[in-house]
Amino acid sequence: MDYINEAKSKMEKAIESAKDNFAGIRTGRANPAIFANITAEYYGNPTPLKNVANMNAIDARTVQFTVFDKSMLSAVEKALRDSDLGVNPMRDGDVIRVTMPELTKERRTEYVKLAKQKSEDGKVALRNVRHKIKQTIDADKKSGEISEDDAKGKEKKLDELVKDFSAQIDALLKNKEAELMEV
Repeated sequence: MDYINEAKSKMEKAIESAKDNFAGIRTGRANPAIFANITAEYYGNPTPLKNVANMNAIDARTVQFTVFDKSMLSAVEKALRDSDLGVNPMRDGDVIRVTMPELTKERRTEYVKLAKQKSEDGKVALRNVRHKIKQTIDADKKSGEISEDDAKGKEKKLDELVKDFSAQIDALLKNKEAELMEV
């Protein structure tokens, strides 16, 4: 079994998840990814906005939603208004525009704390991957499939992987903090 490649694959997914989580934290700039987790009622089912509308940043602070099914305009507008982003959607014919309000210093600090929490969640995911792969290595060592020296070598490589991926998450966090605190 190739423990290291399996661990690397799972850790890369954890990094992608962390990137998505960071993208969902809003900054002063308009970014359609901020709206990725908002859902609107579509035929009785909560459906992500990205599945019912095109989302485009049309300038530094405005995101435009072009809804595929015109009967969904009110539902999308309501979902945006009810979200925790503090935005006020405005309908202009068949499109909805959202202007992102300026961030206050307190709000920026809250978002930095949220980014740190998302960073820690990513690191926990990495540690969970390490734990599961280490259990597999230990079980294979115990059953005699691999030698003690092989197991130690694989555990060392696994620890190096965790360290490398953890550093990537730290770099993502540092970039997000800089982006958030930029006025």
